Amino acid sequence: MRCKTRYCNSTCQHDHWRRGHKQICKKIHRGGNAEQYHADNKYKEAVKEAVEKCVADKKGQKCYICLEAVYPRTGEGLVRGCACGDRDGVSSPELGVVHVSCLAEQAKILFAEAEEHNLGVKARYEGFQRWDSCSLCEQKYHGVVYHALGWACWKTYVGRPEGDQIRRMPMGQIGRGLSAASHHTDASTVQEAQLSMLRRIGGSEEILAVQANLAITYQSLGRLEQTLSLLRDVYLGYVKLYGEEHKNALISANNYAASIFALQRFQEAKSLLGKIIPVARRVLGGSDPTTLRMRLNCGWALYIDVGATLSNLREAVTTLEDTERTARHVLGNSHPTVEAVGMHLQNERASLCTRM
Repeated sequence: MRCKTRYCNSTCQHDHWRRGHKQICKKIHRGGNAEQYHADNKYKEAVKEAVEKCVADKKGQKCYICLEAVYPRTGEGLVRGCACGDRDGVSSPELGVVHVSCLAEQAKILFAEAEEHNLGVKARYEGFQRWDSCSLCEQKYHGVVYHALGWACWKTYVGRPEGDQIRRMPMGQIGRGLSAASHHTDASTVQEAQLSMLRRIGGSEEILAVQANLAITYQSLGRLEQTLSLLRDVYLGYVKLYGEEHKNALISANNYAASIFALQRFQEAKSLLGKIIPVARRVLGGSDPTTLRMRLNCGWALYIDVGATLSNLREAVTTLEDTERTARHVLGNSHPTVEAVGMHLQNERASLCTRM
């Protein structure tokens, strides 16, 4: 197989070949060609980052899947990025401790079984869920663990054809994982490429999902007007497809409200949240993560407005106190949503004290 690397000029080409181009190309070819080689390396980097972030509270513990402290084949350490052992006000640090490689192998096997035995859409979906959600507590992984699983998922299915949905889904998970690990510029690159691909091959609902993820990444990068435009389109798109009470429509409505809020259009954001929170409570339930994020945004909007009254501040504190209790019970103490609620609650209590 001939290399297709393009150089700016012959001098650059000769210099690169002198520095070992042939050896690099052979290594990439043995690793399954460029995409697979890149995915494998990114996975190793992401696992290393996840293990380093989780190392402090994992000493003396073992993986709940393989029952080993160190992953036998690679020497990989332990992580935990879900709600296991971290809910209901009781910390059980031994629960949910695992190797990323064990989670990846578990997800790979479950999905392969569903696919091989033609078990239907529901079984395939449940199998694929193991790539981003814990089988014990059923909550999505977060932060660096989600990031590492995104690369694990991508390297598993990258060899499939471009039009295959099981190749497209991991691409979305990489983008979300990069954002979860605060690699927002890299996330935007992946999500823009995914959006371009989907527009080329089609898929209206998938396009909406990728637009939503890209908008959230743009918000993290401070590109607020682009965020607002994308999220408005996503919200209206889901309403057109499913109606205002569908879960995806509610999630996109909350994201849209947050983007309005980020531009300091507080009254507009509060009006939209006041409309969708009762619907979310009825359709999703008061303890659903989406409902909790809506209530977080509502509490924040109540006190950050420069025109907030003393009554607004009291309502904000009450809202966030109730949200925090429920979120800790459902998501665990270390979940990003719980941490955000706690931070805003502290700020709102301080604001209330200065006004009384």
